[in-house]
Amino acid sequence: MIKKCLMAMFFILAIVLAGCSNGSDYKVNISKPLYFQKDTAVPFEIKVTEKNKPVKGLTISAELSMANMDHGTSQVKLAEGQNGAYSGKVKLPMEGKYEINVTIQKDGKKSENTIDYTVKKAAGVAIINGKWIKNEDLKFYELISKLQLTIDREAAQKKYSGPQLEEELSYLDSQEKTAKDKNRLLTQIIRIRAMALLAEEKEHKATAETIQNAINKDHDQYNQYDSTKKLIQAFGESKFHELEKKEYPYIILSNQILADLVAQAKKENPTVGIQEVNYLAQQSFEDLLVSQMNSLKVEIL
Repeated sequence: MIKKCLMAMFFILAIVLAGCSNGSDYKVNISKPLYFQKDTAVPFEIKVTEKNKPVKGLTISAELSMANMDHGTSQVKLAEGQNGAYSGKVKLPMEGKYEINVTIQKDGKKSENTIDYTVKKAAGVAIINGKWIKNEDLKFYELISKLQLTIDREAAQKKYSGPQLEEELSYLDSQEKTAKDKNRLLTQIIRIRAMALLAEEKEHKATAETIQNAINKDHDQYNQYDSTKKLIQAFGESKFHELEKKEYPYIILSNQILADLVAQAKKENPTVGIQEVNYLAQQSFEDLLVSQMNSLKVEIL
C-alpha cells in the first residue's frame, strides 16, 4: 500500500514538473536592441526558436528587473508577430544591467528562460539604418515649419483684409498646431532620410556649395521679417546653424529624387501642363518611398 502511494506521488510530481519546468528546448534571443527612454514605454522584442526553427502559437510574458538595484519589476505581455517574433512595450526605471525572465506557455506546459541584458539610454526617438533621429532633429523641423508659417502669415496680412484675412489666419493657426505634432515631424524626417539614402544609391551628391547656397537662400527669406529672426534667436542661432548643416544634405538629396521624377514625368507626358507633371511626379515619389521603406531598418521608440 505504501509503495503504491509513493509511486502515485512520484507520478503527480512528474506531471507538475513537466508543466512548470525551468528548462526547455526553446531558445530565446532579444531580436531588437532594448533602450531606456525616460517616462516612455519602449519596444521590447524577442525571437523564440526550437531546433533553429521559429516557434508559433506561444503565450509569452516577461519580467525585467535590475541586476544590482531594487527598482521593482517591469512586466510586459508579448504579442506574436512573424517568424517567431514576440513583442510589446515596457517602461523601465533607468539604463543599466537587467535580468529578464521570460515565461513561455503552450498546450498547458510552462517554461522559463532568463536573459542577462544591458539596457543603454536611447540617443533619440527613432533609428533608421543604424542612425539616430534625435529630439533636437524634431525641434529643428518644428522650427522650420514655424518659420514658413510665420512668413505665410506676414504675406497674408499684406494680401488680404476683413473676413478673408481672418479665414487665412485661422487656417495658418491650425497648421501651426499640426506642425508641433511629434508623430508628424518624425514621419517627415523618416521620409526625407529614406529618400536621401535612395539618392545616394543613385550616386547623387549634396556638395558643400549646394548646401550653403540652399541655406543662404532660405536665410535671405528669414532675414526679411523680424518675427522669423526672433524665432531663430529664441531657438539659438548657433544651434540652428549647426542643425542646418546636418539636415540640409538630407533635404537636398531627397529633393534630387523628386527632380528626377519631375523630369521623367515631363519626358513621358510632353503635352500635359506643369501641375499634372508635378502630380505624376509626386505619385511616383510616394511609390518609390514605399519601396524604399521596405528596404530599410526603421525602429521607432
